[in-house]
Amino acid sequence: MPKMKTKRSAAKRFRLSATGKVKRSRAFKRHILTSKTTKRKRHLDMETLVSKADVHRVREMLPYGRP
Repeated sequence: MPKMKTKRSAAKRFRLSATGKVKRSRAFKRHILTSKTTKRKRHLDMETLVSKADVHRVREMLPYGRP
Protein backbone atom coordinates (compact mmCIF):
# COMPACT_ATOMS: atom_id res chain seq x y z
CA MET A 1 0.00 0.00 0.00
CA PRO A 2 1.45 3.42 -0.90
CA LYS A 3 2.23 6.04 1.66
CA MET A 4 -0.54 8.50 2.47
CA LYS A 5 0.02 12.07 1.34
CA THR A 6 -0.39 15.07 3.59
CA LYS A 7 -2.67 17.79 2.21
CA ARG A 8 -0.16 20.61 1.86
CA SER A 9 -2.82 23.30 2.16
CA ALA A 10 -3.85 21.88 5.54
CA ALA A 11 -0.24 21.54 6.70
CA LYS A 12 0.21 25.28 6.16
CA ARG A 13 -2.93 26.18 8.11
CA PHE A 14 -2.99 23.80 11.09
CA ARG A 15 -0.53 22.66 13.75
CA LEU A 16 -0.80 19.95 16.37
CA SER A 17 -0.16 20.67 20.02
CA ALA A 18 1.97 18.39 22.20
CA THR A 19 -1.20 16.81 23.59
CA GLY A 20 -2.57 16.17 20.09
CA LYS A 21 -5.10 18.99 19.80
CA VAL A 22 -5.37 20.83 16.48
CA LYS A 23 -4.49 24.53 16.54
CA ARG A 24 -5.25 27.21 13.97
CA SER A 25 -4.63 30.92 13.60
CA ARG A 26 -7.47 33.42 13.60
CA ALA A 27 -8.94 35.20 10.60
CA PHE A 28 -9.41 38.95 9.98
CA LYS A 29 -5.80 40.05 10.55
CA ARG A 30 -4.69 40.59 6.93
CA HIS A 31 -5.97 44.00 5.83
CA ILE A 32 -8.31 46.88 6.80
CA LEU A 33 -6.54 46.99 10.15
CA THR A 34 -7.00 50.71 10.79
CA SER A 35 -10.67 50.22 11.69
CA LYS A 36 -9.87 47.55 14.28
CA THR A 37 -8.84 48.34 17.85
CA THR A 38 -5.37 47.51 19.11
CA LYS A 39 -6.83 45.07 21.62
CA ARG A 40 -8.79 43.28 18.93
CA LYS A 41 -5.73 42.97 16.68
CA ARG A 42 -3.62 41.71 19.58
CA HIS A 43 -6.15 38.99 20.39
CA LEU A 44 -6.34 37.96 16.72
CA ASP A 45 -2.61 37.13 16.91
CA MET A 46 -3.24 34.28 19.35
CA GLU A 47 -3.82 30.76 18.11
CA THR A 48 -6.97 28.90 19.01
CA LEU A 49 -8.23 25.33 18.74
CA VAL A 50 -10.12 23.96 15.77
CA SER A 51 -13.79 23.36 16.57
CA LYS A 52 -14.73 19.87 17.71
CA ALA A 53 -16.91 19.38 14.61
CA ASP A 54 -13.95 19.93 12.26
CA VAL A 55 -11.16 18.09 14.11
CA HIS A 56 -11.84 14.75 12.40
CA ARG A 57 -11.66 16.32 8.93
CA VAL A 58 -8.39 18.12 9.69
CA ARG A 59 -6.81 14.96 11.14
CA GLU A 60 -7.58 13.04 7.94
CA MET A 61 -5.70 15.68 5.95
CA LEU A 62 -2.69 15.41 8.29
CA PRO A 63 -2.09 11.64 8.53
CA TYR A 64 1.36 11.86 10.06
CA GLY A 65 0.60 14.19 12.95
CA ARG A 66 0.58 12.80 16.46
CA PRO A 67 -2.66 10.98 17.44
